[in-house]
Parts: sequence; structure tokens; C-alpha cells
Amino acid sequence: MGRFLYWMNVSLDLRIEQVPGDDGAGEWLRIDEELHREFNARARTLAGMVQGRVIYETMEEYWPRARDDASLPEVMREYGEIWTSAPKVLVSRTRRSAGHGTRIIGGDDAIEQLAALRAGTDGTLGVGGAALATQLLRAGLLDELLLFTHPAILGFGRPLFDDWDRPIDLDLLEQRSFPNGVTMHHYAIREASPC
Repeated sequence: MGRFLYWMNVSLDLRIEQVPGDDGAGEWLRIDEELHREFNARARTLAGMVQGRVIYETMEEYWPRARDDASLPEVMREYGEIWTSAPKVLVSRTRRSAGHGTRIIGGDDAIEQLAALRAGTDGTLGVGGAALATQLLRAGLLDELLLFTHPAILGFGRPLFDDWDRPIDLDLLEQRSFPNGVTMHHYAIREASPC
């Protein structure tokens, strides 16, 4: 059986955006070449990526073009190739088509479809998007968190999980510090208190 891994850049106060849309380009993020190489290495090991519509459309807009953009650093072109080539699932009620090897899951039984995907996958499925991660957490399907914590306190903005106010017990699997001040913490989710 596969595992769902919610992977996110966060501030010290567990915010993922200060203002809508800054999740990939916020000034508070310290994504340098070494950190991006870590992202690339981890993304290469995923069995697939499962993304909510907002994060998917952000990625779809940028990364397919980035892989062939000679003006970008090699590490970014490499991630463009990884993202574009990876098996992907878009979770959306509104999208009916998507390119780049993307399957769409939507409708009232989306969680059941995601549970079947997890059961039928050998490996880790990276999860992108707070709303999707929260739905998986509520359903007891979210297995791990991979947090890259940037040395900033935003004070406001979108939290790591949408509308979640219950304890979550975690086990630390690995941690690492980067010279730019970012720390990585990889956790297994023991069990979240059900909603």
C-alpha cells in the first residue's frame, strides 16, 4: 500500500502563504540551489504527485516551460522535467482535462477514489495543497508530513491545514538543517483526532 506525504514550505508559525498565491514565490521563502537540489532528489523518489486544483494550476503554469528555459538555472530546469514527467493526479470538481500525464479525480466520491489510489500504489505519493491535505487528514489517509521550515514568522496568512483544530501526534523520521537557515522535518502521523 502507498503512503500520502504532505510536502510543504512553512514559516515558523506554520503558515504556507502570507497572501494568496505566494506559496511558490513569497519573499519569506529561502529557496536556494542547495535546497532546490533537495527538492529535486525527493521529488524523483515519489511514485506520483496528488495535487489540489490551485497548486496544480500554479505548477502547470510554470514547470513545463521551465524545463526548456535556458535562462533558468539547471536545478530549476531539472525540476521542470521531474514535475512534467511524473505521474500526477489532480483533485478537482471543476477541471475536466489536464495534460502532462495527469489523471483527474473529482466528485462526491473523491476521498474514496484517493483511498483506492493509495491502496493500489507501491510507494509514496506527494500531496500538494492545504485543502486536499486537510481532507486526507480528516479521512485518516494522510500518512506523513515533510516540512521545510523557513526562518520567518508571518503572523498571518494561510495555515498548514485548513480549518483544523485537533491534536495530531507525530513521530520524527528525519531532520536536516540547511546553510540558508531552512530546516527540514519529516514526520509520520500517528493518528489525528477525528473531526
